[in-house]
Amino acid sequence: MSTDRKIGVFICHCGGNISDYVDVDKVRDAVEKEPGVSIAKTTMFACSDAAQQEIIEDIRKEGLDGIVVASCSPKLHLLTFRAMAERSGLNPYQYVQVNLREQCSWAHRSDMQSATEKGIHLVRAGIAKAALCDPLTDMRIETIPKVLIIGAGVSGLRAALTLSDLGLAVFLVEKSDRVGGWTGKFGKMFSQNLIGEEVIEKLLGEVKQRENVTLFTSAKLIEKSGRVGDFSVKVQTRNDETISLDVGAIIVATGFDPYQPAEEEFGYGLKGVITLPEFKQLLDGSNGEILYEGRKIRDIVYIYCVGSRQDEDEESSNLYCSRYCCTSAVHTALLAGEKDAGLNQFHLYRDMRTYGKQELIYEEARIEGSVFIKYDDYDLPKVEYIGDKLRVMVNDLLIGGEEVEIDADLVVLVTGMVPRENDELTSILKLPIGLDGFYNEIHPKLRPVETVIDGMYIVGTAQGPKTMAESVASALSGVSKSASLLMKGYVDLEPFIARVNTEQCKWCDKCTEACPYDAIEKIFCEGKEVASIIPSLCKGGGACIPVCPEDAIDLEGYTDAQIKSMIEALVKDEETN
Repeated sequence: MSTDRKIGVFICHCGGNISDYVDVDKVRDAVEKEPGVSIAKTTMFACSDAAQQEIIEDIRKEGLDGIVVASCSPKLHLLTFRAMAERSGLNPYQYVQVNLREQCSWAHRSDMQSATEKGIHLVRAGIAKAALCDPLTDMRIETIPKVLIIGAGVSGLRAALTLSDLGLAVFLVEKSDRVGGWTGKFGKMFSQNLIGEEVIEKLLGEVKQRENVTLFTSAKLIEKSGRVGDFSVKVQTRNDETISLDVGAIIVATGFDPYQPAEEEFGYGLKGVITLPEFKQLLDGSNGEILYEGRKIRDIVYIYCVGSRQDEDEESSNLYCSRYCCTSAVHTALLAGEKDAGLNQFHLYRDMRTYGKQELIYEEARIEGSVFIKYDDYDLPKVEYIGDKLRVMVNDLLIGGEEVEIDADLVVLVTGMVPRENDELTSILKLPIGLDGFYNEIHPKLRPVETVIDGMYIVGTAQGPKTMAESVASALSGVSKSASLLMKGYVDLEPFIARVNTEQCKWCDKCTEACPYDAIEKIFCEGKEVASIIPSLCKGGGACIPVCPEDAIDLEGYTDAQIKSMIEALVKDEETN
């Protein structure tokens, strides 16, 4: 470890979250004599304004060229302390954060002595890394004030209009010959009884009036290259014409598909057993009496959680809850009651999830006469034909599991949402897929529409099951992110990227095969072929490093030397013993 560095170590009590389980004073005493450490202190709340100001004064007074803050998760305050370092005049990348809370105190609440020993090792490792931290500089990239939106459903249309209002040009690409997605196919939708078709017609009318919005229907994305702020894409139109576009950000709003039940699943395939979307369209097209294949409907049974919350032992199971289905089915029952007040409607459910203000819809349906029967997750309803009538058999948990038989004219399977088949698009965009099959965000709460590809956002039901209102809110979040990226004219990227030692590199092409972001290219340098990193495309994932047979690639901020020094610091006591 370098001893000519001047490093400051600041250990946080976190209001007892750390100090109740880790002896922070003992940690400070153990590390204050480490090579390169000029000052070591404890503080009650390192993230507080007062504590930050004290650290800034120490950096200036001691002339520190590196600091270690041992506190909570970097996900919470990494940027806080980088900004603090910058205000003090210290390069923000000469700061190292050690997670003493989630990785130490919270993980070892029952053993303070061991937690303290672990804390000492973790802080020593942080000091070892800080001793080898070089000043790094963000990469600044100019951005193009244009956005590509893939999918012209309610999310894509709403996003396009809002971006237009902000003065950004928009290219809206829809693969079908009409816009609107599933919303445009429906009549009244909960909770305000807005008519889906009218909602889409209004949005489309506004889109057509915007000069800075270009809509392509029967079109698809066939190629993408470039980087955040400056993507080059190619769109194939209905006439097989290829159009090249340059955009600064991409919003993916490709929507969902309704679950398609398997043959005989809850009686699917039997005459009179249909899905909720099919029943909704039947209802929207009826005037007064509800007819199915010319036969008047009197008794309807709804079976919930079809295609959601499936048994994990089933092949390709959908374990998630689609969330919107309960409210949609209950709302549809109310609409059916408006068409024909003489209907008998039975709802067979696992758990009724009409969350938030939508609970009022459930209450209204119950008052209007809908009968709700709860069934067990492991004892599913059975549907069969008895004579010329459908019969549904279910054990009602609300009356002690007694079997109930219901004769029905129509059985409606309340199906959930499943990911849309977009393998070609996914391959082009290199978007990550979650365990549920939908596109995956970085963090559901902290970064809910961002992806690991900078400048690329997922919104609406491309990300997971949502109601129309939630889809629009998600779309506006994507607008906020893309607009904040593009409207200032530039974007700063972290400098944690791979670097190639051209003297050691012998160009074997293994690094390009390992890189999922196409961030490595072949160049000629000093008379030979070598690998070169494209800084704006590199995500710092490091997949290229272990496959290099010449050990010619390293990662800024996480160099081999830094990692080795951290390991040596972690096992320091064991070696001396």
